[in-house]
Amino acid sequence: MDAALTPQDILRRYAKGDRDFSGINLTGIKLSGANLSRTDWLDVNLSKAYLNSTVLTFACLTRANLRGAVMMGAHLCGANLNQASLSNVNLSNADLHGASLQGATLFGANLSLANLMDTNLIEADMRTVNLNGANLVGACMRGANLRQERAVGDQHDLDSNRKKRSIASLNGANLSGADLRGANLSGADLQKADLRGANLQEATLSGANLQEAKLNNANMQGIFLSEANLSNATLSGAVLNNAKLERAILIDADFNGVSLRSAVMADIKASRVKMQGTDLTDAKFSRADLSRADLRDAILVRTNLIEAYLARTNLANADLTDAVLNRAELSSANLVGAILKGATLPDGKVHK
Repeated sequence: MDAALTPQDILRRYAKGDRDFSGINLTGIKLSGANLSRTDWLDVNLSKAYLNSTVLTFACLTRANLRGAVMMGAHLCGANLNQASLSNVNLSNADLHGASLQGATLFGANLSLANLMDTNLIEADMRTVNLNGANLVGACMRGANLRQERAVGDQHDLDSNRKKRSIASLNGANLSGADLRGANLSGADLQKADLRGANLQEATLSGANLQEAKLNNANMQGIFLSEANLSNATLSGAVLNNAKLERAILIDADFNGVSLRSAVMADIKASRVKMQGTDLTDAKFSRADLSRADLRDAILVRTNLIEAYLARTNLANADLTDAVLNRAELSSANLVGAILKGATLPDGKVHK
């Protein structure tokens, strides 16, 4: 009987005070624009439903099946969508302020321009999700999975055999103050994203596109940024101690005043990078391209610069105590006022 429920049946029951629609089959139902706030939809099947601009504020949709639903502009403030299946759902321009989607599956979902402020996305599956221009200020995304995928679709998709490399897109998204500890954002597109003050401790962003991203004052300790593109990104005030940045691109990026103690930065391309006053104690820059970089007043104590390319690099007043510069290229580098006590010079001699 539940499977035959019409939109009119749902609205009539709601009008009479019924708020529990749990466990019923409403595949493909059309309820766009309806006001169904503070309702219970536990384990309901709303796959491929039409819910554009539907009001579901403070609704309970725990474990609901919303795969392929059309929910553009839906109102889901404070809604409970924990463990819900939202694969390929269209939630563009939807309002999910304060909603909980812990453990939800959002594979291939469209959340472009959605409001996800203060949303709980802990351990959510967000592979290939579209978050372009979304507001994620204060969102909690600890352990969320946004890694790059090769196959389009999940086990429920009709076209699961199609193969295509796909990425999570967060181009221009506002993630300021977001909690992304341990999140997997490998290969994600975060170009021009706002991550100021975000917590990215031990997150994985290998191969991610962070061009022109704002990462000022972010906590990035132990982060994985191997092969990531940080060209023209701003990171002043960020903490990247023990970060892994092998083969990353840092051209024209602003790392002024950043802490990169014990960071691994081998083979990076960082010409014209700004690192004035940056703490690079015990960092590893072997074979790094730091040509024309600004390293004035930088702390390079015990830093590994073996075979680094430092042509025309500004190292004025930098502290290179006990640094290792074997076979480094220092042609036209500015070393005025630099401290070289105990440093191993390019020719292998130790400066006294």
